[in-house]
Amino acid sequence: MAKKTKKTEVETTPPVIEEPKVETPVVETAKPKKDKWEVKARTYFLRRGNKPLSYTIKSANVYWFDEEKGYERELKYCSNQKTCFVDEMLGDQRLEHIIFRAGVLNVPKEKTVLQKLLSLYHPHKNKLFYEWKPEETAKDQLQDINLEVDALIAARDLDIDMVEAIMRVEIGSKVSDMSSKELKRDLLIFAKKNPKLFLDLMNDDNVALRNFGIKATEMGIIKLSSDQRTFIWGSNDRKLMNVPFDEHPYSALAAWFKTDEGMEIYSNIEKRLN
Repeated sequence: MAKKTKKTEVETTPPVIEEPKVETPVVETAKPKKDKWEVKARTYFLRRGNKPLSYTIKSANVYWFDEEKGYERELKYCSNQKTCFVDEMLGDQRLEHIIFRAGVLNVPKEKTVLQKLLSLYHPHKNKLFYEWKPEETAKDQLQDINLEVDALIAARDLDIDMVEAIMRVEIGSKVSDMSSKELKRDLLIFAKKNPKLFLDLMNDDNVALRNFGIKATEMGIIKLSSDQRTFIWGSNDRKLMNVPFDEHPYSALAAWFKTDEGMEIYSNIEKRLN
């Protein structure tokens, strides 16, 4: 009689089949865009200091190009509408005038439609009128003050040769008759009134080289021909360089001093000046 084989546990236990997990997709809802428009009273001024008793700007028949929509949209300021875009208006349109009094237009915070028309869409903004922004004005003034301080500090510490070079650009040959104290005083005044121009001149290598060439000419070390086209030695009339057409003689001389030949002549002149 055949013996029955004992089934193992593995054979008797049915295999466990894991069902795949189905993940529920997460649908992200679009967040509404926040209106960055700050609700506050705003002031507008006519440009160039114009202050007529009254001045009316266009409140209708003006257009703004909408880049998202790809076409020009008509604008109109109506007191009974919640938008300045004609294609969004509903019902009757009661047109309102936009009037500056003595060059100023104060718009309260409640009139956001008028404010947006003037600040964002009107084709004459920053041309005929502008919005007064105290924060930006303070920022610009701070930059101007810092620039002036930098210029004054640089002018105070400048050596006399560079002082003369810069002032020669500003007032010409008068510098030859001025004392060092007069030059320093006038330089500080110049730096205070025109700080950007002063700093540009101070950092311009050609300014010092032009002054060097002018001093050498005034002392007779070199000469400029009567037609202002040629520089020659003062001692023997030997030609040094020709001035290119349509260039200022001393600007051309300053550029020539940077060449190999010009550097040798510069060193020679420097020894004679000292």
